[in-house]
Amino acid sequence: MKKIFALALGLMCVTGAMAQEAASPEFTVVKENAITSIKNQNQAGTCWCYSSLAFIESELLRMGKGEYDFSEMFIVHNTYLDRADKAVRTHGDISFSQGGSFYDVIYGMEAFGLVPEAEMRPGVMYGMELSNHNELSAVSNAVVAAIAEGKHRSLQVDANGQPLWKKTIEAIHDVYLGERPEKFTYNGKEYTPKSFYESLGLNADDYVSLTSYTHHPFYKPFVLEIQDNWRWSQSYNLPIDELMEVFDNAIMEGYTIAWGSDVSEKGFTRQGIAVLPDDMKGADLQGSDMAKWLNLTEEEKKNTPKPTTQKWCTQEERQIAYDNWETTDDHGMLIYGIAKDQNGTEYYMVKNSWGEAGTYKGIWYASKAFVRYKTMNIVVHKNAIPKEIRKKLGL
Repeated sequence: MKKIFALALGLMCVTGAMAQEAASPEFTVVKENAITSIKNQNQAGTCWCYSSLAFIESELLRMGKGEYDFSEMFIVHNTYLDRADKAVRTHGDISFSQGGSFYDVIYGMEAFGLVPEAEMRPGVMYGMELSNHNELSAVSNAVVAAIAEGKHRSLQVDANGQPLWKKTIEAIHDVYLGERPEKFTYNGKEYTPKSFYESLGLNADDYVSLTSYTHHPFYKPFVLEIQDNWRWSQSYNLPIDELMEVFDNAIMEGYTIAWGSDVSEKGFTRQGIAVLPDDMKGADLQGSDMAKWLNLTEEEKKNTPKPTTQKWCTQEERQIAYDNWETTDDHGMLIYGIAKDQNGTEYYMVKNSWGEAGTYKGIWYASKAFVRYKTMNIVVHKNAIPKEIRKKLGL
C-alpha cells in the first residue's frame, strides 16, 4: 500500500436503503476489541507496516500476552533491502518504492524477528521524532535504478563475493533509519530480534489474506495484482457477501482485521468518517472522479458527511472499479470494532496511522457500504473466519 496519492475513483453502485439524513453522526459502540496507542507514520509511505504491527499488537492483547509497541523501522529497514534486491533481479520490472503489503510484516516477523520501539525509533537519525523518508527515497531510488538498468554486465563484488551495491543500499538505510540491533535487553532479559519474536507465541502461518474479485476463481488463492505486492503473496478469493461475513464474525469473536483500502474516495474524509453516500444518483459516472475531487473546495473535502442513504455495491461493480484502476491500493489500517450511528447504520471502527488526527483523534468510522466497495484485501487470523467459509477455503 502506498502513501495516499491515488485519486481516480468511480462510483457505480446500487442503492441500498439506509436512513433519513440527520445533522451529524453520533456513534454507539456495538463491539470493540483491544488496540494499542495511535501511531503516526508522518512523511513516510509505511502504512503497511504501521497497520500490520497494530494488528500484531492487538493479536497479543487478544492472546493475553500484554501490551507491546514494536519498531516499525526495524521491519521497514529489512523490507526495503529485500525490495531493492527484487527490483534489481527483475531489472526494474518490480518497482522500488516505500510501499508494501501486510505480508511484508507477516513474512518479516518470522524471517527477521521483531524489536521493541525503543530500540529503533523513527526520525532519530535526522533529529526528528517522526519519519520523513523523502530524502531517503531520493538517494536509495537513484542507487537501485542505476543498478537495475542492467548496464553493468558484471556487478562489482567484495572479497567475499557480496555485491557492492547491496552494501551501499544497506549503508544508506543505516544512515537514515538507524542500524538494526543484533541484541537488546527487554524487561531484564537479553534477546535477538528472532528470539524476541519467538518468545511472543505468534505463528505467522495463522494469518491469511482474503480478497474478493471475479477475475480469479472463488475459494482459491491467487497473487493480487498490485505493485506493492512485490513478494507475490497470495490472497484467498471470496464472494463479497462472504468476505463481509468474515469482517463481522472476526470482530464479534474478538479478532481485529488488517484492512487494505482505497481511501482517496470523496467519502473518506480527513475528519474521521468514511461513507459511500447515495448523493451522486443520476450524475455522469463515466468521467474520472479525480476531476470531481479536484473541483471540490478544501472545506468540502474535509467536511464530515451526514448520516444518509448509502450505495450498496455488487460484485460486478467492485470488479469494474478494480479493473479500471478506480479502486487502487492506497492505505493500510486496522479495523477493531463495530458501531452504529443514530439511524442504525453500521460502521467499522478503524485505527489509522496519521497521529491523533480528525474528529475522533486518530479513529475513523467506515460505513459497511464503503468497506464493501473499497476493500482491496484484509489479513485475519484463520480462526476468525466462519467455519463454513474456512471449510470452503480448505483451511
